[in-house]
Order: sequence, then C-alpha cells, then structure tokens
Amino acid sequence: MRNVIASIYFLYSLNPHKIRDFAGFLFYITHMRGISSKEFGIQAEMSCFPFGVTAAADAGGGRGDKALLDSFMLKNAVFVGVNIKNNHTDFTRTEAKLMQYGDKAIGLKVYFDTTVSEVSDITPLRETCEFAREKGLRVMVHCSHSPVSMAEILNTLGEGDLLTHSFHGGANNAAEDGFESMRNAQKRGIVIDVGMAGHVHTDFGVFQKAIQCGVVPDTLSADITKYSAYTRGGRYGMTMCMNIAKTLGMREKDIFRSATANPAKALGKDDEWGYLKVGRKADIAVFDYTDEGFDLTDRAGNHIQNTKGYRCVLTVSDGQVVYKN
Repeated sequence: MRNVIASIYFLYSLNPHKIRDFAGFLFYITHMRGISSKEFGIQAEMSCFPFGVTAAADAGGGRGDKALLDSFMLKNAVFVGVNIKNNHTDFTRTEAKLMQYGDKAIGLKVYFDTTVSEVSDITPLRETCEFAREKGLRVMVHCSHSPVSMAEILNTLGEGDLLTHSFHGGANNAAEDGFESMRNAQKRGIVIDVGMAGHVHTDFGVFQKAIQCGVVPDTLSADITKYSAYTRGGRYGMTMCMNIAKTLGMREKDIFRSATANPAKALGKDDEWGYLKVGRKADIAVFDYTDEGFDLTDRAGNHIQNTKGYRCVLTVSDGQVVYKN
C-alpha cells in the first residue's frame, strides 16, 4: 500500500533537543473558506500545512457541504452551528446542514456569547445538548462572554463534549472558582480546549494560573481566521500557540499531546489521525526550535514574548510533502 507508514525508527541527531518529528498536528478550531462565514473563512491548506497541521475541524460550517470538504487536501470534519434567538435554539437550519455534511459533521457548535447570540441563561445550551444526544453528536461551546458561570456551563455538558476559549478573561471565567469546575469536568470526560485566537479569546494570566494550578488543557487549537493568520504577534498559527503555551509553563510533552493524540480522540478520529503507526497514512510534521519569536498583548493587558519558538520545517500528508521550509 502506498503512502502509508511502513516502519518507525527513532533517530538521534547531534542535537536531539533541537529537531522534533511527530504525527501531523490537528486543529479542531479553524474557519475554512467556503465552509465558515465569509467574514472569517480562510483558505484551508494555507492556514494549516505551513504549521504542521494535517487535519482540522471547522467550527461553524454555515456555508459548505460534504462535497466541498472532500475536495480539500487537508483532512477535515465540521461542527455545525446552531441558531439561537430569544434565548432558545432553532434547529431547522442545523438539521439541513447536518444532511448536507453527512458523516463530515461530528458535532454542534454553540456560540454561548452575549455579544453574538441572544442568550441570557443556560436554556439554549441545555436544548442543544439534548438535541445532540438524540443525534449521537458532541457539543462544542464557545464560552467567552457567557451569561452564566463556568461551573454551570460545564455541569450542562456531558462526556465527550468540548469547551473552547476555556481560559478567557472577564466575567464568568474559569479562575473564579480556582479552576475547580474545570478539574471536575475533565474527570467527567469533558474536553478542555484553549481556542487561542491569538490574544482575543485567551487571557494569558488566566491560562498561566491554570497551568500553575495543575489544570492542563486537553487540546490546543488556534481558532485561526483570515484576520489572524500570519499576523497576530508575528507569524500566527498553530506553532505560535505552542510557543505561547510553552512560554506560560506548559510542558513540551503536554503541548505535543494536546496537538496530536488528544484532539484526534476528541474528534472521534483516533483510529485514523493523531498517531504515527505502521500501516496508517503517513501524516508527519517536523519542527525546529529556533529563532521564531513572537510578541503579544492580550485584551487584559498581559504581555508575553519570546525570541525562540517552534518552526515547522516539513509537513507530509498522506505520504506526500505538502510544505517544506
């Protein structure tokens, strides 16, 4: 069989701490052109392959269909958005989009955010979770600017559901109860995702405090859009998210696990993605830790910078070189 992994060897260079090679990374938050809204959509491969990402999930899926996703070189899946009006969820359009995406649709996306949705209490999220259970789908909830506490959100979610923008600042953030609700949620199998969005949906102080308290995110994602790619803080993409996490104190093994095996499992794709295994399609990313600096200030005024960082030097998808630096 062509383009699959035939064997795996461990290679040691003169500087083993400099070069890393891993299974291709996964975003499970991105906004692909033609799939997400016109406002945010970005060309899928351009925002992924140069950062070692070989698979991604679109968070919203308001415009595309299965045929379009099948045309991408990038492996993919989609969370279909739900419409919230007057603090209740209307699933009419959601039902139609689920039909259009077929098996590409792995879950539902809820913007539980008072600045973009008509939400005032937990009702729309509860309705979405009930609908998702009936359909056998997972729920991803955008929790920035939530009208309720983090504890109430997490208590509404079930095993396999996902919280994104988990370390946002402002009201109803995870630090308000000392991250206790987040610890309990992880024990129940709820996936805690960073959903970095550069400096937009992550408070670096909250994220760092969580790490110091022993609360490590399950998954690390960029939430990349046409407004953020290659611009925020330098060369924004998945590698910068890794660099930020490392600078804030996250251990390297946790960083790479949160970008490979963990998101594959969170998306229900761990039998295909996220691991280097003999017989699997060869999705490989090679990294250098070098002069890849960044400089970001979040909305709370927390400033973070580093002159060093991860840089992707090679991405292989299905056994084919798709990016080389």
